[in-house]
Amino acid sequence: MRRALLLVAGLLVWAAPAHAELSRLDTSGYPELHVTLVTERPTTKAPPLFENGSPVAVDARNLAREKSVVLAVDRSLSMKGESLQHAIAAARAFVAAKPRGDRLAVIGFGSQAVLLSPFSSATIDADIALRTLGVDAVQGTALNDAVRLAALRLAREPEGARVLVVVTDGNDVSSAAGEAEAIAAAREAGVTVYAIGIEGPQFSPDALRRLATETGGTYHAAAGAAALSDAYAGVANDLRRTWRLSWLTTARPGERLELKAGSFSLAAELPGRSEKSPAPIGPEQAYTSPGGALVIGLAVGFLVLMAFAAAAGARRGSWLRRRLAPHLEHRPAAGARNRKDRLSAGSPLLRLTERALGELRLWRKVNRILERADMPLRTAEFFWICFGAGLLLAFLTAVAGQPTVFSLGGFALGGALPLGFVTFRARRRLRAFDNQLPDLLLTLAASMKAGHSFKQGIQTVVDEGLPPASEELRRVLAEVSLGRPLEEALREMSNRVGSDNVEFVVTAVTIQGQVGGSLAGLFDMVAEAVRQRQQFARKIRGLTAMGRASAYVLAGIPFFLAAVLTLLNTEYMAPLWHTSAGHTIIVVGLTMMAIGSVLLRRIVSFKG
Repeated sequence: MRRALLLVAGLLVWAAPAHAELSRLDTSGYPELHVTLVTERPTTKAPPLFENGSPVAVDARNLAREKSVVLAVDRSLSMKGESLQHAIAAARAFVAAKPRGDRLAVIGFGSQAVLLSPFSSATIDADIALRTLGVDAVQGTALNDAVRLAALRLAREPEGARVLVVVTDGNDVSSAAGEAEAIAAAREAGVTVYAIGIEGPQFSPDALRRLATETGGTYHAAAGAAALSDAYAGVANDLRRTWRLSWLTTARPGERLELKAGSFSLAAELPGRSEKSPAPIGPEQAYTSPGGALVIGLAVGFLVLMAFAAAAGARRGSWLRRRLAPHLEHRPAAGARNRKDRLSAGSPLLRLTERALGELRLWRKVNRILERADMPLRTAEFFWICFGAGLLLAFLTAVAGQPTVFSLGGFALGGALPLGFVTFRARRRLRAFDNQLPDLLLTLAASMKAGHSFKQGIQTVVDEGLPPASEELRRVLAEVSLGRPLEEALREMSNRVGSDNVEFVVTAVTIQGQVGGSLAGLFDMVAEAVRQRQQFARKIRGLTAMGRASAYVLAGIPFFLAAVLTLLNTEYMAPLWHTSAGHTIIVVGLTMMAIGSVLLRRIVSFKG
C-alpha cells in the first residue's frame, strides 16, 4: 500500500506543470524578440508565452536538441598537469554523449584563442582535437578572445540554438577584446554561454558569472579538476531544461512589455522612442487582420480577373484568325519562320552576345556541335540556355541551404547539362550517318551505272534515302544550286558531319575528279572499304567489351558501396561526409578514380 501511494505521488508530481524562469530579453533583432526560458525540469514542450496578457506564436527551440556547440578549453600554463587531463577527459565524455544532430567545434585558449576543429556533426574531429590538446608554452589566458572567436564562428552556423561551453581555472589576462566586447559579440550572435570554473585559492568567478548571466546561461563551479565531470553533467541538464523563444512583437519602441510563461513573469522596456511609428505587424496578424484579408483578397481577385481576361482575349483572337484564314493569302506557320526572327524580344541581347563571343574558338566549336546535332538553335541562344540552366540549379542549391561552393558547382553542372545533351545527340546522329554510308555509296554507284550523273545520283539518294544522310545531301544540292562548286560543298559536308569515313569518301571523289576514271567503280570499292572498316571496328568493340564492362564496374563500385553503407549505418559513414578529413578522402578518391578511368578508357579504346 505504501509503495502504491509513493508511486501515485510521483506520478502526480511528474504530471504537475513545470515551473519556468524567464531571463535575458534580447531586443537586438526588433521587431523579433528572443527570451531564454529555463524550466524546473526537462519538458517536451515549452510553456505558452503571453505578451501583455495576449498569447503569442513563438518559435521554441530546446538547447538539448539539434544545436551548434563550441567547447572552449583553457590550456594556459596554470592548467598544466592533472587539471588539463581532467578537463580533456570530461570534455571528451561530453562530446561522446552529444545528440546525433549537434554540430561541434573546439577552441583552445591560452595566450591566444585558436580554433582546433571546425564544426562537424561527427565526434571524431572534436575528439582528436581534445586528445591532442597541449599546454600553451606562453603565459596568458585569452578568455574574452575565445568567447569572441566562438561567437563569430557560431554566427556563421545555420539557424538554430547556439551554445558555448567554457572551461577555465583563471581570469582573462591577455585578450585583445574586453569583457563588454565579448559579451556583446555573444549576444549579437544569439549564443548562450555556460561557464565552468575550476575554483582555486586565487580564482574569482565574477567574470564567468557575468558572462553566463548576460547571455542567458549558467555558471557551474568545480571544486577541483576531478569535479569537472559533475560540472559537465550539470551543463547537459541545464541544456535539457533551457528553451530559446523567438517571436514577432506588436509593441512599439519605448513601450513596456509584460511577459509571462508558466508561473514566472518578466518585465522589460523596449529600447527607443517612437510615438508616431505604427506597431509592426507579424505574418499572423497580416493574414488574419481585416485590412490584411481585404488587401490579399483584392490582389487575388485582380490576378484571377487578369488571367480570365488574357484567356478570353487569346481565345477570341484564335477564333477570329480561323474565320479570316480562308479569305487571306497563305502565310507560313509559326514553326516555319526564319530562325533569325525567333525570340525577337531578345534579338538585341543575342546580337550583342554573338558580337562579343563570336570570335572565340570555343564558340565556333559549339556552333559546329549544334550543326552536327541538327539542333534548330543559334549559338547565342544555346549560350543563354546553358546560362539559364546553370543559374536555375545554383538557385535551387542556394534555396536548399547549401554552401556557396555547392552553388558554384550547381551552376557549372547546370550549364554543362545542355552541352552534354547536344553532344550526345551529335554522336548519335554521326553513328546513324556512318551506318547509312555503305548503302548510300552503293545507291550512288547503281545510279551512275544506269547512266545518271553524279548530281542526279545525289538527288536519288535525297529522294529515296533516310535522314540524316538525305538531309545533309539535300543541303549539298542547295549549295550547288546557289553556285558553290560540288567538291567544296562535299568538303563542307564532311567538316560538318565530322565522320572519318565521310572524309575518306570525299577525298576519293576529289582525287577521281582530278585524275579521271570510273566513279561508279570507285564508289563500289569505297563502299566495300567502309563496310570492312565498320566490321573491324565492331569486332574490336566486341573483343574489348569485357574490359569496358570491368571499367564500368570498377568505377561504379565505390559509389554503390558508399550509398549502401550510408543507408545501412549512417553513424559509421558520418565521418566521411561531415569531417574535413572525410572530405579530403573523397576528393583524393575521386581524383584517383578519374585518372584510373581515363587509363582504362585508353586501354580499351581503338581508333580505326
